[in-house]
Amino acid sequence: MTKLKWGMIGGGEGSQIGPAHRLGSGLDDAFEFVAGALDHRPEAGRAFGQSLGLAEDRAYGDWQEMLAGERGRDDRVDLVTVATPNATHFEITKAFLEQGFHVLCEKPMTMTVEEGEEIVRIARDSGRVCAVNYGYTGYSLVRHMRAMVARGDLGAVRLIKAEFAHGHHADAADADNPRVRWRYDPAQAGVSAQFADCGIHALHMASFVIGQEAESLSADIVSCIASRELEDDAMVNLRFDGGAVGRLWTSSVAIGRQHGLTLQVFGETGGLRWSQEHPNQLYWMPLGERLQVIERGEAGLSPEADRTSRVTIGHAEGMLLAFGNIYKDLAAAIHAEKAGTDIDPAANLFPRAEDGLRSMAAVAAVAESGSRDGVWVDARPPMFR
Repeated sequence: MTKLKWGMIGGGEGSQIGPAHRLGSGLDDAFEFVAGALDHRPEAGRAFGQSLGLAEDRAYGDWQEMLAGERGRDDRVDLVTVATPNATHFEITKAFLEQGFHVLCEKPMTMTVEEGEEIVRIARDSGRVCAVNYGYTGYSLVRHMRAMVARGDLGAVRLIKAEFAHGHHADAADADNPRVRWRYDPAQAGVSAQFADCGIHALHMASFVIGQEAESLSADIVSCIASRELEDDAMVNLRFDGGAVGRLWTSSVAIGRQHGLTLQVFGETGGLRWSQEHPNQLYWMPLGERLQVIERGEAGLSPEADRTSRVTIGHAEGMLLAFGNIYKDLAAAIHAEKAGTDIDPAANLFPRAEDGLRSMAAVAAVAESGSRDGVWVDARPPMFR
């Protein structure tokens, strides 16, 4: 199959997210990295792009230059990844969608619900793919959890418990460090800190697995380090549109937790438990039976799991491979669009603009509820009510 052409905005030298995208996009040889505007400093971005093998005329100084340079080319990029500071996502994503490019945007997709609704409308009107990088849903066993729920292995889902907690911002002496401080500054981060940073990953994964969307929520938010304006810990109760109850905890001051993204799903006839720090094992407890351990890569799993399992059983798979699965889905979607055919259902699982919008509505709802002593509020974006 012909390689698709890929470009990136942001993710320059020294960034954490840039290498993850460049490695993930190349895992299946489905994309060729041909263009980029990789740094807010034009010359640094051009130099770094060329050091990665970009042609001189496609190592751009900024995203506007990249848009102008790519839109008129016969060999223009098929997919653009936006991995810039949060407040720039809306403007860049909007501009590239309007010029007919497919886009993968880092989360959060936008800073406001209103911006999110505009992106959804533009993506729908243009017919372009607009994806949001909730990359943890690329893990093979997370997709198998979704398949088990969908085929009725658990019966009706009663309760889902999600966590995303770490302790990397727990040192009060570090509160004035610029690399940390901006995350808790409303002028730079918006209305939420920890929930908007990590909590939305947990919420999206919960919705992805159970096939239900958050309808209402009640939040208790707190700044455990008093100098912070925005929360560093949140406990959120949720009601989903399919009847499930949700409990979500997210924290950046949980000393001893490293990258504690976990999910538990409890249904009428069984329960599931998975942890991102141990992604190769899924714990399955059927009602009245013994606990079972499902291993990634074993025979007899779902098509969704089989498609996204890359190495033999017993070998570790991690975040880069999960990112790679998102890119694998996007390649399938773009090829299907070019050919005018339907996408393989097992590949049609990448997070969309609608998911990014729902996340922003949940962020706004958590901020509102938390400021009003936990009052229950509508968690849906207005256009989906």
